[in-house]
Amino acid sequence: MYNEIRNALESSLEYPGSSLDTPSRMITLLQFDASVLIAVICIVLFSGLIHGTLGLGFPMVATPLLATMMDVRSAILITLLPTMAVNITSIVASESRLATAGRFWPLIGFVVLGTVIGAGALATTDPAPFRILLAALILLYLWNGLHIPRRWLEDNALAAMALFGLTAGMAAGTTNVMVAVLIIYFLSLETARATLVPALNSCFLAGKISQIAVLVSAGLVSLRLVFETTPLALVAVVALLLGQRLQSRIRFATYQAILRKLLLLLAIVLIFQFLSEAGLIEWAGGF
Repeated sequence: MYNEIRNALESSLEYPGSSLDTPSRMITLLQFDASVLIAVICIVLFSGLIHGTLGLGFPMVATPLLATMMDVRSAILITLLPTMAVNITSIVASESRLATAGRFWPLIGFVVLGTVIGAGALATTDPAPFRILLAALILLYLWNGLHIPRRWLEDNALAAMALFGLTAGMAAGTTNVMVAVLIIYFLSLETARATLVPALNSCFLAGKISQIAVLVSAGLVSLRLVFETTPLALVAVVALLLGQRLQSRIRFATYQAILRKLLLLLAIVLIFQFLSEAGLIEWAGGF
């Protein structure tokens, strides 16, 4: 039954000269088996719930989980629309607190620049080396509790925003994850959660829009994929709203502890994916 539906949809969406044609560099959800599609829906649902509960984490959770069933580039392409929908909804929900995050606008600008550079690399090169570097940075943070002196960050505000913004943007452009870099910056500044969450989501949205623009110009995003991932975006938003109901019940100390565990999980996944792709280990990462 699934194959019949897939064939019918492919026939209706493909015809010569149509803007819906899917070049070899593009992907479509219909290329995956039904079991994979079910897993994709579950991952989007789970990631949206995490983001709603913690205020961040959708791409951080969804991308490495999806990458256990497909290549990283495909995982990023599938989560483009759901991630943007989650970021927009999060920002709208925290609209009254956006003014408190206004001083971080230069950071957002550097994130955009870094994302353009990173997404360009994703479109043309193997992103595996970027994964292992990001994993090393996360582990360094978790091991030392890496802390940049707050005085230095405040005295060199623009330089610090340039350093962390560009690094976070390049990480997002290549691996879909920038929170591992930005969280070091914001926690070192001892940023209040009411400011932290809208500031992070503003960075995420600006980076995602930049990433989409680069990937579209590189010929990696089709109109068909937009249509196919629209329901996933709706699933992500519903899960986000459910998760937000739980947000007020989590204390800040618990919030930080959950973040550290998620970062550790992410680092482990990234390391295993890198070693597997390098042929150094065999990892049955599928569901």
